[in-house]
Amino acid sequence: MMSNKERVLALLDDIPDYKMGYVLAYIQGITADEEADDIFCQRMLENYENDPDPEKDKGYTLEECKREWGLD
Repeated sequence: MMSNKERVLALLDDIPDYKMGYVLAYIQGITADEEADDIFCQRMLENYENDPDPEKDKGYTLEECKREWGLD
């Protein structure tokens, strides 16, 4: 049984060159979102790690959060 990736690669052989631009645009579109998400998450992690706030790692209980947000 072929994997999805193997099936896609096999189907590419049947796509005429004049339609290959559509395939390329689609693949770039669906992979661009992943790359943008990864970059965003990496920057968020770096910002957190480089934050000099000494209380950045302080934990809060659910009850403390509910009180602060007025949900108690």
